[in-house]
Amino acid sequence: MDPAAQAAAEATEEAGRQSTIETWTLYGIGVVVTILRTYARANAVGFRDFRADDYLVWVAILFYTVQSTLAYSVGSVAHGLANNGMPDEKRAALSPNDPEFELRIIGSKIQVAGWATYSALIWLLKLAMLVFYLRLTQGLGRRYRIRIWIGFGLVLATFLGSVCAIFLACIPFHKYWQISPDPGNSCQAAVSLPIVWTSFAANVSTDIYLILIPIPLLWESTLRLAKKIASTIVLGAGIFVLVCATLKSVFVLVDPVNGAELAGKWGTRETFVAVVTTNLPMIFPLVRTWMKSLWPSILHYSKNSKKAYKTSTGLRTIGGGSGDSRR
Repeated sequence: MDPAAQAAAEATEEAGRQSTIETWTLYGIGVVVTILRTYARANAVGFRDFRADDYLVWVAILFYTVQSTLAYSVGSVAHGLANNGMPDEKRAALSPNDPEFELRIIGSKIQVAGWATYSALIWLLKLAMLVFYLRLTQGLGRRYRIRIWIGFGLVLATFLGSVCAIFLACIPFHKYWQISPDPGNSCQAAVSLPIVWTSFAANVSTDIYLILIPIPLLWESTLRLAKKIASTIVLGAGIFVLVCATLKSVFVLVDPVNGAELAGKWGTRETFVAVVTTNLPMIFPLVRTWMKSLWPSILHYSKNSKKAYKTSTGLRTIGGGSGDSRR
């Protein structure tokens, strides 16, 4: 084999190995974080008092499992190939009997499945956050909670928009895995601009809205300044999801030919960050309690800190309710 070609093959193999390690490491951490969240909630209110968000995060983990498996399969099964990044001459010259032809078809189908799974996962996590907000704002007037119900409508509308972009951007649908002739950008799922733009716009609009729901309420509350700042950091952690979503989209838009690989990596990181930030408000008091027992001389807690941990939301309800009402 030509030394240059061999070096390129070895570099590709090493990149694939690193990507596999990252994918499954992030997945493992995400599952552990979700388990910690469930433990914290069970310790606080018991399994019988679980709410919808406590179950939604586990439905999301099922999709996270599928998404991580698909991300792994892109490299291990399809060798990073799909129906994008091919000049017309190569498309015409590639025989259906060539193993690469079949790999590109498989890779293209994985990309379509990946977008669908990604959308279900991300929007399930958004729903879980909104349900959590309902408990967090218990005891407040309708004026505050109406913002959350508007959020449910926004999340549902943007989810439908994202799904429609996936299933309607390329018609007929089987062109998503067409190799020759060139099916066009819309039918190359890895770099499809209609899907990328729709998903990005839907993510940005909903994430910003979700971040802005609790922050004003926190700063209008009677919590101490230190607690307001800490709670703002915890509830505003979704900004990191926005960063990952933006980078993922930028790589595709700037480099439609080679950007798909980097976009895929940032997509994996985005879903990981989304899983962690969704569960963070519930595990934060648990981690704080553990830190107190490990470094009691460093961390100072009020006499009521243990009582605060025992609320069902993980954080104190802004409205002063217990968070356990079934209304």
